[in-house]
Amino acid sequence: MSYDFAPLFRTAIGFDRLAQVMDTAARSAATPSYPPYDIAKTGNDSYALTMAIAGFGPDDIELVVQDNTLIVSGRVSDPQNEGEILHRGIARRAFERRFALADHVEVTGADMNNGLLRISVRQIVPEALKPRRIPVQSGAASELTPKAETAAPEQAGLHRPVTAPPAAAAA
Repeated sequence: MSYDFAPLFRTAIGFDRLAQVMDTAARSAATPSYPPYDIAKTGNDSYALTMAIAGFGPDDIELVVQDNTLIVSGRVSDPQNEGEILHRGIARRAFERRFALADHVEVTGADMNNGLLRISVRQIVPEALKPRRIPVQSGAASELTPKAETAAPEQAGLHRPVTAPPAAAAA
């Protein structure tokens, strides 16, 4: 089944990334279920991704952030001589999971404990995107012009045009 999101984006500006994420999600045929994971919101701007990766060590795990995507992959190291395995219930197969990250989201750390990989993620809003109050001024329109335009040309970084000397008065 295919969805057309074009009507949603007719009046939206700057949501190209959202359209790309939705398109990618719609195209993905099957989402892998291994290894299982949880995503928890741990604060106003922080999250924790916890993956169950029993049988993997810190050297077997690789975390890469590329193009607003967190890629978590695990490669099985050489098996230790455990004797003859009669039943294998702990999956130790290689995996790769991809998680889409929103703009201004960064991975701040990762640690392993008791077979769980915990990845800390934080959203950092740049100063330019934070809400700011714009003062409303009253008065003549000339007060609203930028200082550089009302300053002397030398102060505004402009040079005075070179003019020809006045013509000699005809006698």
